[in-house]
Amino acid sequence: MSSTATANKNASSGPVLDWAAGHGPVTGALSATTGAFAIATTGAATGMPPGWALTVGAAGALGHTVMGLRVRNAGRTLATRAASWLIGAGWTTWAMTHGPLTWAALGTLATIGVGIGAAARASAFYEEAREEEAIAAEQRQIAQELSAERRAIAAEWVERIQRICSISVKVLAVEMWPTGTGYSLDLEPQGGVTYDRIAQHSVALSADAKLPHGCTAAATPGIHQGRTILDVTTVNVLKEDCRYPDDYGPLSILTGLPWGVRTNGEIVSAYLREQCALVVGPTGSGKTNMVHDILASFARADDVLTFVIDLNAGSAGLPWVLPALNGEIKREDGQPVRPGIDWLAASFEEAMLMLDTALAIGLHRKKAYQDLLAKANTDLLPISSKIPQIMLVIDEGAEILVSTDRQMKQLAKKILEVIRMLRAMGVRTVLTALGATGSVLGNLMIRREGKVRVALTGGETEGMDLGKMFPGRRGLRVEQAPYKGAGFMGTPESPAALFKAWRILPNQIRDIIAATSDRHPRLDDVSAKAAGAAYARRWDADRTAWMRDLTPGNDHANDDTAEGLNLSALREQEAAPVSPEDEMLRRFREEIDAQFATTPDPHTPDTGTPPPAAGGLNLSALRGEQDSPAQQAALALLLASGREGTGASAIARALSGEHGTSRQTVVGWLRDWVKGGTAVRIGEGTKARYVHRQHAPEQPPEG
Repeated sequence: MSSTATANKNASSGPVLDWAAGHGPVTGALSATTGAFAIATTGAATGMPPGWALTVGAAGALGHTVMGLRVRNAGRTLATRAASWLIGAGWTTWAMTHGPLTWAALGTLATIGVGIGAAARASAFYEEAREEEAIAAEQRQIAQELSAERRAIAAEWVERIQRICSISVKVLAVEMWPTGTGYSLDLEPQGGVTYDRIAQHSVALSADAKLPHGCTAAATPGIHQGRTILDVTTVNVLKEDCRYPDDYGPLSILTGLPWGVRTNGEIVSAYLREQCALVVGPTGSGKTNMVHDILASFARADDVLTFVIDLNAGSAGLPWVLPALNGEIKREDGQPVRPGIDWLAASFEEAMLMLDTALAIGLHRKKAYQDLLAKANTDLLPISSKIPQIMLVIDEGAEILVSTDRQMKQLAKKILEVIRMLRAMGVRTVLTALGATGSVLGNLMIRREGKVRVALTGGETEGMDLGKMFPGRRGLRVEQAPYKGAGFMGTPESPAALFKAWRILPNQIRDIIAATSDRHPRLDDVSAKAAGAAYARRWDADRTAWMRDLTPGNDHANDDTAEGLNLSALREQEAAPVSPEDEMLRRFREEIDAQFATTPDPHTPDTGTPPPAAGGLNLSALRGEQDSPAQQAALALLLASGREGTGASAIARALSGEHGTSRQTVVGWLRDWVKGGTAVRIGEGTKARYVHRQHAPEQPPEG
């Protein structure tokens, strides 16, 4: 028979006794009486002196009394245990003398056993009650001390709010934060005053309380409109870096994605199933690090696919792609990992392809998932790992929306279409910007859909209008968060308040990629069909070659046979590729030099040919640091237009292919040239044209 079967048989044969357990009132009395009976019977049969039993009983009573005093038992308990020993010893002595097997001896022993059991039970109850009372007294003492501290805090803030805000408040509770960095007061303002009346005095209250720099007294809505929560930070937690947590466990877009911590240590999360997000921060404020925090939260979610657009060489997304594409990290089973994001676009063409694909996916979902929506009785597509949400992270996307460049306008149109049309179908955006300005926040679509907002200040005051970023939230000042990675975050679920973004390091990004590779969902079949080849071939070698081409134009950058330094920057100018812009300017200069005497270019090598006669147009002045190549090209076009002249629209159209120069920019240049005498304006209104001074008709003398 196996050991398991034997154990089961023994377990089912009867109750199991725990011989290591201590005695209770019943087992203790039974043990005492049976022990006394056994000793009395044995002693009577062997002629044992009866006084020995009495001596042993006295010793037991003394030992238990000493032990009870050491553990601070009550006097009642000490007396009960000593009496039990002495009574048991007395019966044993009497029974050894007169015989233990008489009915009188047995009846007396039974009575003694019942008495010992009852006394032990009573003393146990008394000890339990005594212990509970001691614990309660200790807790009352602690509560009394805390209550005294809370009462002092409450009284202090009641007086301060009355003096500074001219508002009478009643403090209903004071909660000390577990992190030890501050406390919260539950206030009930009198006279129908709302929380914003107190919030507008946040700076004055903080100064009056002499809080450290980086600490605030921030008022937020309470449990109802007549209550206010005042969060008081007493320790500056924004100054030090806060490392990204080592927990890379699964997340969901439906339950919130953590982006940082509040000053009270609470994690602040973004809920993006229906909301878009806007993240602003000037250079040096930690905005790029914040983007990586956001991408980390998306990578950990098992129901999110992340598309990234970064026209600045794709720098925001490359750390999440290259380790996987280059095979630098492996899974535990040795298999290659998937990139931390699902698609990366760094060029205008790829970005347009990505946005068109996102629109195609969203519009196709609207038609293909009608049965699913009806079955779920909802108008929001049920997002899950089988039907993932698509999050478009567009670095400096807010600037794209307000750009006047022709290509950027096309991107802006697509971005706004995604924001406006695809909320229900699970396609949302995260836009970043360099500042919270009127131009960035002037778009109604951004303000209406981007309710999750982050402002990383870094102490920068220019272009950081927190009033526009968080309308209706008073008392927010840039000076409260002068540290990198610190700022304000507000969501529909959590009013705007100070927070600190986690500091995420490159090695953590690699760890997250490896830890979440198996967690990334696949695009559902319905969406993949709509996405087509543009999505399916996004990681093709020709589409990702730019990620590995670290030295464009240098074929020998990775050539192991090359020796010495590569001084390509010092090669002859004719060996370097000539841009279409430079070629156009060269042709214009040659044409002008053929007709007019010009001043030589100081960068032209000395060929021994004497310079032409002085006088005429000096084109070298166009190469000053203050003039862009586009401006030089525009002036060359003005020269080439001859006596007919040209207009701002014609110049802008001619330059749009190479420079993307807007008409407004050209108008500004022409206005400056007219003021400086370089050009002459002929005509007014829509008939106005501009002629270079070399071709301008002579003006008749005045009078």
